[in-house]
Amino acid sequence: MSPSTVARDEHPREHEQRGLILDFAGVLTARPVDVHSAWCVSEGLAPGAWRGTLGEHPEGRRLYTALEIGAMGQAEWNRRTAALLGRHVDPVNLMGRAWADVPAATRMIALARAARSAGHRLALLSNSFGLDPFNPYEHVGIWDLFDVHVVSELVGLAKPDPAIYRLTLDLIGVPAERCVFVDDHTINLPPASELGITTVHATDEDTAVAELEALLGVTARSGA
Repeated sequence: MSPSTVARDEHPREHEQRGLILDFAGVLTARPVDVHSAWCVSEGLAPGAWRGTLGEHPEGRRLYTALEIGAMGQAEWNRRTAALLGRHVDPVNLMGRAWADVPAATRMIALARAARSAGHRLALLSNSFGLDPFNPYEHVGIWDLFDVHVVSELVGLAKPDPAIYRLTLDLIGVPAERCVFVDDHTINLPPASELGITTVHATDEDTAVAELEALLGVTARSGA
């Protein structure tokens, strides 16, 4: 069963090949805010506790930054962040429990499959939130979509550091001016633009997919 169809049957000639570089959370998944809020309530926390602890609490932000670049493993992060969230919060598989119900972005994944079927090169460019014990990429089932995987934990760099974009270009093997990068955070787009990469700000899945279909010359349709 194929989740997508491609607008044209033949692969593009070499000069037509594009590079599609996709962020993970909020691009290949739905935006997680509502799911995380519901999870917080189920844990006896305020709805904004997850977002506030990871993004605003000084120690929470420090721990998350360390996790992103592989300076701390997910199991240790689970233990230390659970303590920040609340003394009653179970640290076991904390990240996995918070992310388990975030749905995949099915139309974006169909678009990625269509692009690859058309001969375009695909790269995953993701700021990691750990790989063990919970691997979010395997959980959503998108790892094998990509020719290139640039995960911050594995390379010791994180967006928006310009070096991680240069590394991605080196690995994908397509000139910057023929690449498109999609991210849901505006702060991550300028470093790509400065290298000559076309950027798409993913605020809505359908809109982003339509823009990519026009840029890449493919049509993705969800199928049974």
